[in-house]
Amino acid sequence: MTHDVMMATDSSVTSCACKGIRRCLQCDILKGKGQLEANELTPVHQFLYDPETRLAVGEDAEAASFPFPGVFLQENFISEEEEKQLISTMDQDVWNESQSGRRKQDFGPKVNFKKRKVRVGGFSGLPALSQKLVLRMQQEPSLAGFQPVEQCNLDYHPQRGSAIDPHRDDSWLWGERLVTLNMLSNTTLTMSLEQGLPELGLAEEVHVALRLPRRSLVVLYGEARHRWKHAIHRDDVQERRVCSTYRELSAEFLSGGQRAELGAQLLNISLSFEGTPV
Repeated sequence: MTHDVMMATDSSVTSCACKGIRRCLQCDILKGKGQLEANELTPVHQFLYDPETRLAVGEDAEAASFPFPGVFLQENFISEEEEKQLISTMDQDVWNESQSGRRKQDFGPKVNFKKRKVRVGGFSGLPALSQKLVLRMQQEPSLAGFQPVEQCNLDYHPQRGSAIDPHRDDSWLWGERLVTLNMLSNTTLTMSLEQGLPELGLAEEVHVALRLPRRSLVVLYGEARHRWKHAIHRDDVQERRVCSTYRELSAEFLSGGQRAELGAQLLNISLSFEGTPV
């Protein structure tokens, strides 16, 4: 490995990859703190997701709980030894600077979401160590038939002010299920609905905190995937955190879809499990 490879454990940052409204701690130093949280003073209804009952439970005693569908959470999806091996292997590859203090490794096709264009590019498949993880995922009823065509590894660290803003993942190319493996530390995935839930008397923005233990697997689908936004706030990154997110193809790229031929090509490459980061 060459001397200029950026290791995730290196906390010294001289530049960043933030654009537009994206921020990290390096931005704060170079540009001034500015307005870090646009909704800092906006009233927000706070709830906590209970994986046993699958309810969003109000932090305020007066707030009623409500069903929160579209989440599957499995603790201890990997062992401590598997986690150690996965992180060690990732750290042998280059971590590229990304926005909001993150670093990333991509295993997937080259995509222009605005123009809706996708091509193979340098995609050579998912990494070898993911093969047994994908087979394990497919044993779960909620992940039956899951065939990922993209894996994105993200590295978060509090010294870089790492975070990811509230967003919904694309649904033109990516399919119904978003699957994330959380490693190295516990964190909280914040689900948000800006328009609130007027039918429950919640007129202001609603947040549901979904706690992700170390080595857990979380799947978002249905309403949690398409209606709610999800984010990792800076305050919820207390130690180094690495996650791997796996995405499947949408119906347009599967058998019977308009771009099924390209989809089959991408799946053949992906499931060779011979990939290196692109």
